[in-house]
Formats: sequence, C-alpha cells, structure tokens
Amino acid sequence: MRISVLDRFYSGDVQALSRLISEAENQSNGYQKIISTLYPKTGRAYKLGITGPPGAGKSSLVDGLVNQILKESFKVGIIAVDPTSPFSGGAFLGDRVRMQNLVGRKEVYIRSMASRGSLGGLSATTFEACLILDAFGKDFIILETVGVGQIELEVAQHSDTILVVLSPESGDSIQAFKAGLMEIGDIFVVNKADREGASRLAVQLNMSLELKRKEQKGEYPVLTTTATSGGGINELWQAIKKHRDFVTKSELFSQNRKRQLKSQLKRVIEEQIRISVKSRLSSDLDWDQLAEEIYLRKETPYSLAGRLLDSWRSK
Repeated sequence: MRISVLDRFYSGDVQALSRLISEAENQSNGYQKIISTLYPKTGRAYKLGITGPPGAGKSSLVDGLVNQILKESFKVGIIAVDPTSPFSGGAFLGDRVRMQNLVGRKEVYIRSMASRGSLGGLSATTFEACLILDAFGKDFIILETVGVGQIELEVAQHSDTILVVLSPESGDSIQAFKAGLMEIGDIFVVNKADREGASRLAVQLNMSLELKRKEQKGEYPVLTTTATSGGGINELWQAIKKHRDFVTKSELFSQNRKRQLKSQLKRVIEEQIRISVKSRLSSDLDWDQLAEEIYLRKETPYSLAGRLLDSWRSK
C-alpha cells in the first residue's frame, strides 16, 4: 500500500500528499523510511516563516501574500499551526477559515497542524511536513506560527526568510520583543495600518532596528500593510523577493540551511533516544519494587536510573 501511495504522490495526487503528512504528523510506523525515500527530491523549495503575537492578522496577511505569489506561477504550500488544547489534545485548526480565498486553488496546499505541546510556535513535525511539500514540487513553503509572542523562535530553525508581523496595538511591547522576535526577523510588517498608531509603531520599529542594521549590515525593512484590503501586499512581496535574491546569491543560504539541518539532526537523535528508552521502560520492569527501594532509601532515582542505563548499554 505504501508503494501505491508514493506512486500517487509522485503523480501529483493531493490526497496522497495529505496521507504522507498525516503519517509523519502521527509518527506512524515507517514514516521515517518514507521521509528518507523522499529526501533526495528535496532542497528546492524556499521557506518563508511568518510569526508574531496573536491578533496581528498573520493569516489574513498570508491570504493576500499568496495571491501575489500565485501571479508569478509559483506553487505554494502553507503550514498553519494552531495551539493544542491541554484538555482534549485537539486544536481549533481555524486558519482555513481565514484563508477562504485560497481554498480550492490547485497551486496551493494548506495544512493546519496542531502544536501538540511544542512551545516554539510550530508543530513537532514541521521539518518532515516541509520535506514532503518540497518533494511534492512546491516552490514556496509558508510557515505560520501559533501566535504566542516572544517564545516563537523555533521558526528560525525552519525558514529562509522570517517575517515578524505586528499590529498597532503591539507598540507598547517593543521592548519585550527585542530579546526574541526582533532578533530573528528579516522583514518587519506593521499590519492593520489603517488603525491609529500604525505609523508611530513603524517609526519605533525603525529606531529599534538601527543597531541591528549596523551590526549585521542588513536592510531589515519595516513595511505597513492592511491585509484585509490588500494595501501594501505587493510591496511586501517585492521585499521578500529582494531578500530571497540576496540570501540565495550569498553564502548565507547554505550557512542557514546547514544550521537548520544541524538543529534537525539533534532533534531526530533525541527523538530516536526517546523512542528507544520508552520501549525499554514499557518492558518487564518491576516498577513497584523499584519504587519500594527508593522509598526505603536503599536507592535514589538517580542511582537506579544510572543502573538501568548501564544495563541497557551492556546488552
């Protein structure tokens, strides 16, 4: 069955694409083999990360931006991450509602993914989903983060260009963003520019970015948009293309991609160790006896953990 799914995937079947992403997202048996099979066909797609606080209008911005990208005959994949409920484990997955103009466009694939407890603003299997979309032939992959503010730094581990989206209401939070989102952004967008305070926020952002521009010798433009009406969207797309040309024509692109891969390699190793340890822990250990030894102060959690690990290493 897997062979037929892959054959359908290679022929451009969207249902097969969804199936493979689901297998990766659910970490089904054999999903790593599928990723390994697809890996030689990856590396072409350009990844655009879009992050910022809740309510900044990220999804509406993606909707307008993708319509600009489609005018140049690019194929686009969108991964929109929604927060996971700590009670049910489910997610609202509402980004499709805010991207109605894109639903049904054959050049666009939208995938809503649950964060599943990941604190970096993305899903734990974002890397795998990107690889699958890349192998499917998408030219641009857009990653829209959950929208939880300063901790959303994981997007830097997946993106070639990072957009930080703020709204006029974010003006009082500039200092808080300096230590997080302000450091990873390549392009800064003040959305909802028709609201009071938008121009003031743009000025504050430009002032805050002066030191970064001098130290890193980058432009780090600040743009204003009104996504709901399309205002400033074309200018934003031009700025993205300019940054993409700059990055891909320099050593920054390969350096950034290698940095991303080092991070993902560490994550995969950690996941492999976790799976291995979990399978050992679910074996025939006498948990009651181990707890009794700790309770009687004959052992400590650390000494028992060390002893178990040593016994596993010797096998």
